[in-house]
Amino acid sequence: MAAAMALDHNDMNSNRSLRLQTLVRLRWLAVGGQSIAVVITALWLQFPLPLVPCSVLIASLALLNTFLTIRFPPTHRLTPPAAFALLGLDLAQLTALLFITGGLANPFAPLLCVPVIISSASQPKPHSIVLAGLAVIGVTALAFSPFPLPWYPGTVLLIPRVLTAGIWFAIVSMTAFAAFYTYRVSLEASELSEALTATELVLQREKHLSQLDGLAAAAAHELGTPLATISVVAKEMERELGDDPRFGEDVHLLRSQSERCRDILKRITTLSSESEEHMRLLPLSSLIEEVMAPHREFGIEIELKEKGDRASEPVGIRNAGILYGLGNLLENAVDYARKKVTVTAEHTAERVKVTIEDDGDGFSPDILMRIGEPYVTKRQKDDSAGGLGLGLFIAKTLLERSGARLRFENGSSGARVSVEWPRTLMDTKLAK
Repeated sequence: MAAAMALDHNDMNSNRSLRLQTLVRLRWLAVGGQSIAVVITALWLQFPLPLVPCSVLIASLALLNTFLTIRFPPTHRLTPPAAFALLGLDLAQLTALLFITGGLANPFAPLLCVPVIISSASQPKPHSIVLAGLAVIGVTALAFSPFPLPWYPGTVLLIPRVLTAGIWFAIVSMTAFAAFYTYRVSLEASELSEALTATELVLQREKHLSQLDGLAAAAAHELGTPLATISVVAKEMERELGDDPRFGEDVHLLRSQSERCRDILKRITTLSSESEEHMRLLPLSSLIEEVMAPHREFGIEIELKEKGDRASEPVGIRNAGILYGLGNLLENAVDYARKKVTVTAEHTAERVKVTIEDDGDGFSPDILMRIGEPYVTKRQKDDSAGGLGLGLFIAKTLLERSGARLRFENGSSGARVSVEWPRTLMDTKLAK
């Protein structure tokens, strides 16, 4: 079920899209910043500057931005190829502007990493890698720029080759680090968003299932009156035409089917009321048994240990999130166990605790550090089985929403997961 709800996290970045309005606003910021830099350099500092080529490059960016603003609505989202093309044009425009104004000697040269960072945060990985490669080519071209840095008239500022090489390395390494960091942060945010969405879908599904009884009762109530009328008419027709050779058999069939419909509606109403009265409250022992029942037929022994007086066990309201969460933890234990899984349910006057322990290989140290994150798929690096991914994240989230605290550790013989609640949250007698 979790696999059906979740997207493949390896392809998750391919589904992200960049809003055109966001890119347009960033471009206007670039146009304003470049214009201010040119004006200050040429008019205030009065450094020799190729003013016409600089103005043409800045104007071309502004014209393209104006065209995009007029042509597309603000809510338009760019496809990955379109976003790659626009970010590539931004990179080319900035590279050309820096090339004619000193190359790597220009203090604004590190800005070449900005399009790559934007792509890393919002576009598929292949597009970002290609754009980063183009940025490296651009930085390399700037290292060989023949145009001097605008400086005081009569003075030529010469940058030593060693310093130029250092600047090149600094910009390239900064671009790579910033792009990778941005990509990882964005990827984790996307994974978390997808996992939380899947959690909400699980809760909605369980809620819808719990509402079916009420809908069935309402349907039975609404259909009761017309069905009773049909039954009365069928009885009258049977009395009049029961022995008729042409219609007698059909009338008998109509009468029997109307009675059958009444029996079905009666059972639906009864099941709904029984569910409401007898299944709404769930003792701790019944909750554990309901969680364990689906996992007994997989060749793994499941042993239940109860600590505490059965007469004083907590009785709480049925919670679909708790049932799903404990069921997922038990399923993982069964998957990784060799022969046996032990479930310990204990309760005191202050707390309720459920511990699930298997006799498998346990959690590896790296998994223990990241346990509960979405898309953590293996316990051990050499294990080919999955199981500690989105489902565990959903289970952990649902149990924590119910007020539980979870602890993952390695026990004496395998992995151990402890789930603990304050008793007030699990006992209707103590709930406020």
